[in-house]
Amino acid sequence: METWFVIISSLCIAALIKPLLNLIVSPSSSDHKKNLPPGPTSVPLISTLLWLRKSFSEMESALRSFRAKYGPIITVRIGSRPAIFIGTHTLAHQALVQNGAVFSDRPKALPTSKIISSNQHNISSAGYGPTWRLLRRNLTSEILHPSRVKSYSAARQWVLGILINRLVVESQSAAAVEGVRVVDHFQYAMFGLLVLMCFGDRLDEKQIKEVERVQRQMLLGFRRFNILNFWPKLGKIVFRNRWQEFIQFRQSQEDVLIPLIRSRMEVVKQRQQGKMEPDKESVVAYVDTLVDLELPDEKRKLNEEEMVSLCSEFLNAGTDTTSTALQWIMANLVKYPHVQTKLYKEITSIVGPSPQLGEKNKKADMLMLNEDDLQRMPYLKSVVLEGLRRHPPGHFVLPHTVTKDVELEGYLVPKDATINFLVADIGWDPKVWDEPMEFKPERFCTNNNTSDGGGPADLFDITGSREIKMMPFGAGRRICPAAGLAVLHLEFFVANLVWYFQWTAMEGDTIDLSEKQEFTTVMKYPLRAHISPRGLSQNQLRVKSWASSTPSLHLPRLSFYFDLTMLCIYEDIYAFVYLIITCLTLVSRSVHFSSLASIEFLHPISYAVWLPYFILFTLPETISLVSHLLTLSLTAPAKQTNVSELSR
Repeated sequence: METWFVIISSLCIAALIKPLLNLIVSPSSSDHKKNLPPGPTSVPLISTLLWLRKSFSEMESALRSFRAKYGPIITVRIGSRPAIFIGTHTLAHQALVQNGAVFSDRPKALPTSKIISSNQHNISSAGYGPTWRLLRRNLTSEILHPSRVKSYSAARQWVLGILINRLVVESQSAAAVEGVRVVDHFQYAMFGLLVLMCFGDRLDEKQIKEVERVQRQMLLGFRRFNILNFWPKLGKIVFRNRWQEFIQFRQSQEDVLIPLIRSRMEVVKQRQQGKMEPDKESVVAYVDTLVDLELPDEKRKLNEEEMVSLCSEFLNAGTDTTSTALQWIMANLVKYPHVQTKLYKEITSIVGPSPQLGEKNKKADMLMLNEDDLQRMPYLKSVVLEGLRRHPPGHFVLPHTVTKDVELEGYLVPKDATINFLVADIGWDPKVWDEPMEFKPERFCTNNNTSDGGGPADLFDITGSREIKMMPFGAGRRICPAAGLAVLHLEFFVANLVWYFQWTAMEGDTIDLSEKQEFTTVMKYPLRAHISPRGLSQNQLRVKSWASSTPSLHLPRLSFYFDLTMLCIYEDIYAFVYLIITCLTLVSRSVHFSSLASIEFLHPISYAVWLPYFILFTLPETISLVSHLLTLSLTAPAKQTNVSELSR
């Protein structure tokens, strides 16, 4: 025991000597610091340990207080290099857009990150150079190209069916008295979709769960391993068990992903040799694009470990952030029912009434909102943008560094410094946004350039190339390459979930929007909501479709009664009740005699005027409608198909 104590004490003393000597002896260090942005006083080693002990919320709170004290650009000493934080949209635009080439590099990977990224062989961590350009160009041209994104439409439909089925099953279970805990279903759906895009196969639930387990295991445990980056040579001795745990997490990841990669590589090989014809439902998977990729600096192809890192990056970027943002948006729709109502009205005005759950739908005819429908919904875009502004999944971006010493706002940004941006604070700036902490999608619906957002949602520049007002995906050359895909997924799932279900808070629940930090900034109290299916049966939809195609029925008045009487019928066996009410509606409220639709209508004298007109104008319409409704009633299906048909 005494021997170990002497060894550890000696190592600690030796580690302290260098920073203390640098602090005392170096004559140029104080001059160099004077040019850095202002910040709190730091003490070598002690300051770093104090920062490492802080939780995310404590760190963010401290940075906000420093910003209020020192200004929009501050320096904090964390580790051996200065960390510079930028907190305003103007400075962020100046750095990331106007000086994009200089501010687009990445710092050297820390020991744990070096293992996860296969020595910075992925898009997010690679240095600004040929390897980064190759990997990013491959992703954007092969997977994120608009034509390729459209080819994944069937995959989105498949996952939507699974998600709806899971939500319905839980809402009908005994546990639903406390509401449906939606975040687990959102995460599963996103993993199912991204796994298909990554590996090209529709994996079963067990396989998807296994991929989700190893990915989230690494994500949620990553903060615990930060301490390993602090003097790693010493840490490997002192924190030996934690290092072993970290290596085991990575090994588990490789054990799950490598067989999927090898399986897909074999498919690619057989297709190249002409031994396998492409399936009609097959898609180009991300792994397909990596097989023949050659690294420009090293003149070699990617190895399996590097493919694991790239696939892991692809899955994490498309699942955790999107499911987090989706939960935040749905939570606000539950908390603010008037926003949900307005969104639902926009959806139904474009695509019609909601389909009823439990119907048998052919795979090719599954009722869902597609990409073309979404393009006609400006308020939907406003809701998604407001969700990303008010609740960005990441409150910081991945650290940047500069390729050379550069001046910003009169301060020196040295080459060895890490640079980050207060993403949440930029999106909550009261100088840019009116009432920034309120959830107001209408701010994106304006047609002016006021402080309320600056234009319609479809014209809003979320990339920040013209001006940064919010940056949930970053900005400049290092902006998330899949930002467009993420927005599409959010619009697709939000629109369909609101179209299929009415979302309401549980009794007595006010929807707490408190935050906590995991890999992303998530709800501290995950959303639990009561979800009830909306929608008409297929028989009822045919009635309304037929009536809408008959112009002589003067439907503005009939439509009101249709909607009113639909409240009384849910199953097709009540269609006859609807028939009677609708016939009476046609007779007593005909558009030809709307002025007679009063209590005086029943006066015997009125018949002398009403009866001839009824025979000439209204009776043919009534007979036609009665005949059609009787046909629908007699041919109606005997029973409803289980909701699981949606996921087939």
